[in-house]
Amino acid sequence: MMSSPIPIGSMIPLTGPSAADGAEFRKGVILASEEINANGGLLGRPIKPFFADTGRQSAEEVVAAARLLIERRDVHAIVNGYNIGPQNSEYEPIADAGILYIHANTLLQHHDTVMSDPERYFGCFMTDPADYWYGPGFLKFISWLRDSGQWKPPSNRIAIVSGSNPYSIVIAQAMASSAASFGWKVCFGPEIVQTPTTEWRAALEAVRASEPAVIANTHFYSGDLASFQIQFMEQPTNSLVYLQYGAMHQSFSDIAQRKGVGVLVSTVIGLLRDEIGRSFASRYIARFGEGSTPQIGCQSYTALHHYALAASYAGGSAGPGGFEQNRRVAKALKTVIYRGVSGTIRFDETWQAATPYPVVTQDPSLGLPHLFFQIRPDLKQLALIAPEPFNTDRFVLPPWMTPV
Repeated sequence: MMSSPIPIGSMIPLTGPSAADGAEFRKGVILASEEINANGGLLGRPIKPFFADTGRQSAEEVVAAARLLIERRDVHAIVNGYNIGPQNSEYEPIADAGILYIHANTLLQHHDTVMSDPERYFGCFMTDPADYWYGPGFLKFISWLRDSGQWKPPSNRIAIVSGSNPYSIVIAQAMASSAASFGWKVCFGPEIVQTPTTEWRAALEAVRASEPAVIANTHFYSGDLASFQIQFMEQPTNSLVYLQYGAMHQSFSDIAQRKGVGVLVSTVIGLLRDEIGRSFASRYIARFGEGSTPQIGCQSYTALHHYALAASYAGGSAGPGGFEQNRRVAKALKTVIYRGVSGTIRFDETWQAATPYPVVTQDPSLGLPHLFFQIRPDLKQLALIAPEPFNTDRFVLPPWMTPV
């Protein structure tokens, strides 16, 4: 018989613009908890999840969620997907409590905060690489398409459009600053457009005038990106189109329909299509139904499994105020390399964030793969075209482009 449960908190947007993702983050935590408990729990103690809604993910909402979980539920850790908006303000009550926090906020600011005071923020971990790595990762990808002969670019010119969220701006600036080192030239932008918006025609007119071989939009709301693609197709140019993250969602294809075919999109934390990934997807859909999205739920699922493994390795977990034991758990998280359904999570000793492959490490067994997809009508799912050895499909020239 198991001992008393270990409370684990999860701050997720169950309402607001990211509610679809929040629902999947909740499912990921539930499935991981059930699997861990079915195998004996965390050193014999079952995990009991508690959820707090972060709504529109403002600093006030996320901080309030953290305090609720700490003060009312006495959670030993907070494990969730992303909350875009609080800009690390939730780190303060978590650091005061001395518990673990594992998230997928994808923010370079995480590096800065942790490195500013490693002792205070010992328990804060980001289970995916920072937004910055999307920039050089994308450039490495299009260079691979070029150098492998899958695509012959008409020029080396890139146009960059960004949303007004700091996440989007960081990615756009990283693309711009890294372009030359990969042999590319920024011919337009980064142009920051106030978002959310569904009107992109002014920006697109300027983009077309710059005659780019590649167009990258680093905004990430799926509906806004669908509007961008529809308006691009009013007068398409001979350019690859990359739309940041949001084009992965079914809602993008529901709006853009065939005009979205050929678009490129990526994520630094996705679901692999190997034996481990396929098995997880089957279990997830069996548990939550055909309408569920394991590609999103895998984020929180992986994070909770990694935490439970590290806490077991450290000899157990502790609630608020248990600094000494939770420091052992944090040390174990940096020691235990976890091969999950998204790839390998290896926390950088200094950043306490996942190491990306292939832009930082060249070893696919030691980094989380930056996955690139293409929207295709001939497949039931997005075509996974990079990086090797995880790709299962090949790049196909978008229908609006002509071979060079």
